Amino acid sequence: MKLVSDMFEERKIDKKKGVRIVLLLLTSLAAILIVSFTLGKEWYEGKSQSMFSFALIHFSGYLFFLLMPVEIAFIYYLKVFNLWEMIAIALGTAISAQIVDYLIGVSVSSAVINNFVGEKRILKAEKYILKYGNLTIFIFNLFPLSSPVISVAAGMLKYRFRNFFMYSLLGLMLKYLILSLFFQ
Repeated sequence: MKLVSDMFEERKIDKKKGVRIVLLLLTSLAAILIVSFTLGKEWYEGKSQSMFSFALIHFSGYLFFLLMPVEIAFIYYLKVFNLWEMIAIALGTAISAQIVDYLIGVSVSSAVINNFVGEKRILKAEKYILKYGNLTIFIFNLFPLSSPVISVAAGMLKYRFRNFFMYSLLGLMLKYLILSLFFQ
């Protein structure tokens, strides 16, 4: 026979799963709309791609609640636009979005963030930051890993902003230079 407290705990878990599913659907819809109203609209209307559409997609992809393949977008647009403009826009939009993620981590409650990302992912990110510090931030920005989640976790830990910014920027710069060398 189940205890009343067990039944309440099960309802609490079911409610969290329901909230997470709704949030996942809403963020997926937002990502689809962003791509549709930028890149998709340009394709449908037969227009050439614009830097604005790349910047919007790239910025959105670095927000922790929208998962988008920004490296693929960079490679795609690299065939269309000037290399140095692309790198500048990629770095500017990526670091801007990660600063937003960091500030969200500083200012929004853990419960809200955990509903978006999942408590396990945040705890894992925090563990890496506490254990390896700047190296974690650099590596997660260098490779196509979940650097936006690391940004939120760094904000939640109130990690030193200057170190967060510098190592994020270094990782991003190296990533986009390497991608440029291989795909230009």
